[in-house]
Order: sequence, then C-alpha cells, then structure tokens
Amino acid sequence: MATVTVEINGRPYAVGCADGQEERVRILAKQFDSHVRQVAGEVGHVGDIRLFLMAGLMLADELHEIRLNGGAPVPAAANVDGVAEALNAVAARLEKIAQGL
Repeated sequence: MATVTVEINGRPYAVGCADGQEERVRILAKQFDSHVRQVAGEVGHVGDIRLFLMAGLMLADELHEIRLNGGAPVPAAANVDGVAEALNAVAARLEKIAQGL
C-alpha cells in the first residue's frame, strides 16, 4: 500500500491508496480541495470537519444530478441554488449539534 500526501485547504493529509493509484488520489484530492475552498469562500472558516462535510455533500449532489441526468454532466449554474439550500440546511443542523456538545 502506498501513502500520498495531499493538501486540502492548505493543510497536508497523508492518504493510503493501492500501489499505482497515487496520481489518481492526487487528482481527486485537487478536485475535493477545490470544493472545500469554494465552501470556505462562501461560508467562511467553520472548521475542517464542517468544510469537508459541506464539500462532500456538494460532490454527492453533483453525482446525484449526473445520475438523474443519465450520466450527462449538469451545468454548474443549474446546481447552485439547490446546493446553497442544502449547505444552509446542513450548516444549521451542524450548529445545533455543536451547541449540544
């Protein structure tokens, strides 16, 4: 098993992967980092876990829309409102959870 160090939102993370998959992990990490930075730009720094969760939800939403669309990518502008609403709902739930801790 190989280990790759990737940078997400300016921080390094060591990630294990199958031998020969290092470059794929780097490419995926850059895509994820782009989403994390987009979320951070929209909501500010709310902690890495929340940023990662929100970015993960954005990616899941994109994948869901692609699957619904028969595999064809959906223009980013078409997803903005739905993603923003989902992020706001998740942020509100996370705030409630954080207040309970």
